[in-house]
Amino acid sequence: MKIHFIAIGGSAMHNLALALAQKGYEVTGSDDAIFEPSLSKLKKQGILPEELGWFPNKITSDLDAVILGMHAHSDNPELIRAKELNIKIYSYPEFLYEQSKNKTRVVIAGSHGKTTITSMILHVLNYHHKQVDYMVGAQLEGFDTMVKLTDQNEFIVLEGDEYLSSPIDLRSKFLLYQPNIALISGIAWDHINVFPTFESYKQPFISFINSISPGGALLYNEEDKEVVEIVENTSNYLKKFPYRTPKYIIKEEKVYLPTHEGEVQLSMFGRHNLLNLEGARLVCNQIGIQNDEFYEAIISFKGASKRLEKIYGNNEYIVYKDFAHAPSKVLATVKAVKENFTNKRLIACLELHTYSSLNPEFLTQYAYTLEAADQAIVFYSEEALKIKRMQPISEEVIANAFQKKDIKVFNDPKLLESYLRKIEKNNSVFLLMSSGNYGGISINTIFENK
Repeated sequence: MKIHFIAIGGSAMHNLALALAQKGYEVTGSDDAIFEPSLSKLKKQGILPEELGWFPNKITSDLDAVILGMHAHSDNPELIRAKELNIKIYSYPEFLYEQSKNKTRVVIAGSHGKTTITSMILHVLNYHHKQVDYMVGAQLEGFDTMVKLTDQNEFIVLEGDEYLSSPIDLRSKFLLYQPNIALISGIAWDHINVFPTFESYKQPFISFINSISPGGALLYNEEDKEVVEIVENTSNYLKKFPYRTPKYIIKEEKVYLPTHEGEVQLSMFGRHNLLNLEGARLVCNQIGIQNDEFYEAIISFKGASKRLEKIYGNNEYIVYKDFAHAPSKVLATVKAVKENFTNKRLIACLELHTYSSLNPEFLTQYAYTLEAADQAIVFYSEEALKIKRMQPISEEVIANAFQKKDIKVFNDPKLLESYLRKIEKNNSVFLLMSSGNYGGISINTIFENK
């Protein structure tokens, strides 16, 4: 097949392009901006566009399909040309379903934890040499790409996102997968630009449950009352498997899981990650992995990229990086680090980077999320506000939203960098939470060159 990607440089899009090229498809693409690591990976595969921009002449009648990314707009000139030629246009999730409609589809959904749970499942399956197709939102150790598509594998494991499918398909991505096995990790309001109320945010999850194949399996977090409510109210005929946080022990900053096979020492920590682990275990059971096999493999799971990822450590202090940006994720991550490092001072530094987090109406959702930190720092970029065409926000409004005594708020990256360089680091653990880059400052050099 001959496939063209509109907005090939995106995190998800470039991985799908790589997977199709490796499968033997003829792949082309366009974008108006391509950054690392997408740029190097596309170049290595020989499918990096020769120049940036949109070129309608790339859209020719011999194309089998066009895949449209969220980065493009509905008036994209290549998209307009594809419509004129009546070429089949897919969104990213729509094309994944097309590639997997004859497979057993496993979809991991939820406001938080879905990347980690999907990563855990893939780690365990890879450990036991069980081949599956997959799509996951983070780079994993031992995996070349974040997407794998074959003709022969029986299962495909998909991270299911509630965000929109494409500029011309406003359905949530996970509604297109029609899973046979599904998991919901939790529901906490996010993406305020698309879902202006919590009720409107919950609706796709209700539809997601209804999209599961009748007789399929639904695994769900029974500690989340919002999840329990929609699971109990569904009329879809499903096999339901609730899960909750397993018992665990912390000894000398290490987490141990009591199991029938004895105590299992984990390479990760955090109550929320133990909850994620339990969901992953039940999914693996559905795929044919027994508990003893699961525990044997999960010991070596160190976490997904940017999910409580240790980036530096010495005898004086440790630095962790996390993708946490939504209020529920921030709260769980801060609590996890404080619980694991009770004898260290916790310095939590959060960047407000997303549309939701920079919206004054949504900001109040962050109240007390940094309470467990000994020192709380919040950074936001005035440049990010301009790019998103949002109104300026005062440091005072942000400080008040968090309801945290002595919180430090910065909107100048140079001032933030200076503060982090000078702060007392002895016997501390730093938690850096962001889906951005702190205004472009070099975090690594701050800590490596104390």
